[in-house]
Amino acid sequence: MESINRSAVELIDEALDFAEELGIGALELNCGTTVLDFGIEADGGIEAGLMLADIQTAGLATIYTQMGQVGGAPIPYVELSTDHPGLALLCSQKAGWELDLGEFNGLGSGPARALVGRETDFERVGYYDEFDFAVLAVESIDFPTDEIAEHIAELSNVEPTSVFLPTFAAGSTAGSVSMAARAAELAVFRLSELGYPPADIISATGRAPLAPVSYNESTAMGRTNDALAYGGEVYVQVREDAAFFEQVPSNAREEYGIPFEQIFEEADWDFYAVDEDIFAPAKVTIDVVDGPTHVLGDTDDQLVAKSFGIQ
Repeated sequence: MESINRSAVELIDEALDFAEELGIGALELNCGTTVLDFGIEADGGIEAGLMLADIQTAGLATIYTQMGQVGGAPIPYVELSTDHPGLALLCSQKAGWELDLGEFNGLGSGPARALVGRETDFERVGYYDEFDFAVLAVESIDFPTDEIAEHIAELSNVEPTSVFLPTFAAGSTAGSVSMAARAAELAVFRLSELGYPPADIISATGRAPLAPVSYNESTAMGRTNDALAYGGEVYVQVREDAAFFEQVPSNAREEYGIPFEQIFEEADWDFYAVDEDIFAPAKVTIDVVDGPTHVLGDTDDQLVAKSFGIQ
């Protein structure tokens, strides 16, 4: 398999070539790392968000928008489909890298995680990357510092000048788009955590409504996660049946029905202090090849509409 960081670097080049059209910016840190602004100071619209999600999945997924409804209001939905769920979603898109150094706080997603390979996802999938460049998408309200960039470079075993950090806030259009594109990833991650072999997950398609932007990061975090847990819908095709499929959707959690802003507040806004089991899509269809098709969970349109502030 070709390096997923190589694929992501090609997308970074494309984003830089069309930065003006995408409404994004770029800056170079003192250490030589390139930071792409997808939603800190730059406006970055829906197309920027789709490019960001493409980078996060290393180009191994098809991502687009389509119109749907939430609370009777026309709302864009972001849909993602991939025939490489292990690589695209677990080894790349998942926000599995906590970036807390000094006063900087952020979450890292993207293929640079595969250069480090410390998470159990890589052992389960059986994939580790080696490449001279590293691409890590950073969710934060601040631009990454030289300290952060050098930390990423060291763990990725590359030079700081070979690191690219597309950066965005949860409270941005690109942030809302990239979060809505995570519905399939959450389902595949839940299956993997429950012991289902990622190699037996053939394909995954998911969609979720685009959360309205709020510059209050607390509200933005709540809305984008509510969009997934109460509005996200996923279809996965798998090779073998299993008895634990009913544990995949969000209604299998004790916390089901509680808005995410409340959940994060109780966890003192520490993403990693929240139980991973909480992060799951609302409704999941699991299609067993030459076997049964399980339809599990359900969406909660009223909760999503209230979270989105739809009147």
